Amino acid sequence: MALSDPEKTDARRYCGYPAHGAGAAGFQNWRFYQVYGLLEFRLNNLSAAEEAVARRYLAAITNMELAVPRSAENLDTDQAAVWTHNKTEAQDRSRLLDDWSRRLCGFLGVPPGPALGRSSVTLTV
Repeated sequence: MALSDPEKTDARRYCGYPAHGAGAAGFQNWRFYQVYGLLEFRLNNLSAAEEAVARRYLAAITNMELAVPRSAENLDTDQAAVWTHNKTEAQDRSRLLDDWSRRLCGFLGVPPGPALGRSSVTLTV
């Protein structure tokens, strides 16, 4: 069973690539990025075993992504009784999220996209 459209959307986001919309109109879509085309090809042509691995990555990364905003609930507490808040919790969670997103990129064989920084995406005209 192929990855669903929402799963592909999440994979693109987590790999750091922008949304490409519903059609091939305009200039900000996958047609102008070689690596984006490679990502689309890989997402559309995974074997059943590779899809299972990709789904595990997506599930883990989704949980990490949801934990980042929840960490903001403790930003107002520096210390309560014997509990002391980790002042870098949000940054730590964001770094972990980015690390796992880079692992997904490695699994899919594409460099991290512009949203993850340090990208080697080239514009083809």
